[in-house]
Amino acid sequence: MKQDSDLRNNLKSIRTRLGMSQQDLANIANVTRQTISGVESGQYAPSVAITLRLAKALGCQVEDLFWLERDLPEIEAVLAKPVPNGQQLRVSMARVGGQWIAYPLIGKDAFRQDMIPADGESISQTGTNKVRVRLLDDNLDTLHNTVVIAGCAPVISLWARATERWHPQLRVQYNFANSMAALHSLCRGEAHIAGMHLYDPETGEYNTPFVRDVLAGREAVLITLGVWEEGLLLKSGNPMGIRTVTDLVAGEVTIVNREIGSGSRMLLEQTLQKEQIPFNAVQGFDNILKNHQDVAQAVVRGIADAGMSTSSVATAFGLGFIPLKQSRYDLVILKEYLEEAPVQQLLSTLGHRMVHSQFEILGGYDISKIGEVVATV
Repeated sequence: MKQDSDLRNNLKSIRTRLGMSQQDLANIANVTRQTISGVESGQYAPSVAITLRLAKALGCQVEDLFWLERDLPEIEAVLAKPVPNGQQLRVSMARVGGQWIAYPLIGKDAFRQDMIPADGESISQTGTNKVRVRLLDDNLDTLHNTVVIAGCAPVISLWARATERWHPQLRVQYNFANSMAALHSLCRGEAHIAGMHLYDPETGEYNTPFVRDVLAGREAVLITLGVWEEGLLLKSGNPMGIRTVTDLVAGEVTIVNREIGSGSRMLLEQTLQKEQIPFNAVQGFDNILKNHQDVAQAVVRGIADAGMSTSSVATAFGLGFIPLKQSRYDLVILKEYLEEAPVQQLLSTLGHRMVHSQFEILGGYDISKIGEVVATV
């Protein structure tokens, strides 16, 4: 039978993974080797009987071997960040605020430690910031049950994984972003929740003044995730004898800094201003890294003598630490998202012992007020 142009199969990949030759599979399935070759090359559509025999011979379901290309849904989505026009993309997908958002899996966004599986691939660009996406499976329920968090706290991934264990039908997508970038991502409708830790010295408040300014009248709530210690990461044993930020200048210490919009950079700038130290007096002030892990790695590898991060990151990398401030990390959620079931499920786990134990064993976090609503705007 001539192959249906929409029929696809992965017979060869499953056969070779099991160490079978075409003749081996043909003998077990009671067909000819030419039949196996024709199916694998797409030149022959097997009958129902042959399809069942092949699945049985390989110990899998028929659906694992064959599928119809036209069965995979295609949807239009808004790109979360600009990409070169016409570039084919692997994307992760989520439903945010009534529209589909496509998150390009490019560069560091494609990895945590392992490569992140894609939900689909872009097949055409339909506008300056829109793409047509072909999903890689038809499990739309998973995409509808995805909560997107933008933030920079490493504990977000611990919270997400603990939540997914408690609610197996829920998926939490964590997009790394500094505090201001996360807040703007929330404002643009690319995330359900933004995590941030910015201190306003004029009001003495955490986060709320920045939320009011960026959201410009949109209603949101701020829920505390925890209070963490922020300060200077140092080489183990503190060989340069650093005690305060004034030592960064006196001891000709080389640092690495974070990008504008990050809470760590803002804290460093505020601390230097308080001590009346010019930014350009600190060696390496303009050496920018974009996450806590990269800052820690730079100190571990000797690229820098110090960098701004948290005590929990220092512990994880075996580094010394000089605390500068206890900073509150809040989750900002638009009120329109609060009643959505996936968001409710995620927030409900903030009181769960499984989540608390992950934070406690990490160290450097005060979670005595975790889950409390600290402000509404």
